[in-house]
Amino acid sequence: MIWLFKNANYPFFRYKNLGYAISIGLTVLALGAIAVRGGLRYSIDFTGGTLVQLKFEEAVESQVLRGALSTVEGLSSSEVQRFGDPTDVVIRAQVPAGEEDEFGDRIESHLRQAPELEGRDFQVVRTEAVGPKIGEELKTQAALAILYALVLILIYVAIRFDLKFGVAAIAATLHDIVMSVGIFALFDKEISLAVVAAFLTIVGYSLNDTIVVFDRIREDLRAMRRESYATVVNAAVNQTLSRTALTSGSTLLTVLFLYFIGGPVIHDFAFALIIGIVIGTYSSIFIAAPLVVDWHRRFEEGRAPAPGARKTKAGAR
Repeated sequence: MIWLFKNANYPFFRYKNLGYAISIGLTVLALGAIAVRGGLRYSIDFTGGTLVQLKFEEAVESQVLRGALSTVEGLSSSEVQRFGDPTDVVIRAQVPAGEEDEFGDRIESHLRQAPELEGRDFQVVRTEAVGPKIGEELKTQAALAILYALVLILIYVAIRFDLKFGVAAIAATLHDIVMSVGIFALFDKEISLAVVAAFLTIVGYSLNDTIVVFDRIREDLRAMRRESYATVVNAAVNQTLSRTALTSGSTLLTVLFLYFIGGPVIHDFAFALIIGIVIGTYSSIFIAAPLVVDWHRRFEEGRAPAPGARKTKAGAR
């Protein structure tokens, strides 16, 4: 299918208003999903809870442990993760506030009596309680990490190119993050530290794709001085289309393998990356590049000579 992108000359800007409308509609849907759900659903990394690390004599299936944990009284939710050796397991349990310390003993006692684990001996390696205050601090730090990343992106792109490119890059990146978070809310998935790491990865991936387009725009502005600004930007998007398709396609293929065969531990991380790759590729073409053109038309066109324009004197032939 690479022939679709060879010598591409698609009129992307003819449909830029449609692209804006789709993005605005999906963003409203994403924010609506968050509002309807009553906010995002956070893992115990942010809400607080109890962590119990167990070492079994023989490996135990994660599904068996989840089944045993499902009957623990007062347990809101739990995560089961492998920790190095197949016999080492970490249980992260979301528990009522103020009961983080006592739930470690309650979980151990319940698992020793659970029919699903009959005959499977284990020892408790460690038990830790994560209070809600620490969870709130992690929420703040995660939000600040994303905010700092956006500010640094704006500064970097504005210095390397100019302000309109920086604003367009930030708008496209914010679009990607809001859409990704909204889809997580729509599917009622938990936001964990791993998912926050995925969101930061999305920021970097989307920015990288956008900068490739911007760099080609800058080159074409020198080479195509007699063309209109919109024509130059549209040509740059088409010229980078094959690179975008190959890079995004190969990365998406890898992440799909992680999603389907990587196991539940990495499931949400891979899901966030899948969303980010698709939306980030879309935003580079239909959000970032059109915003650069609209900024130029709104704030720059008519105030300075077009690239390559020649001044003529009255009476010149």
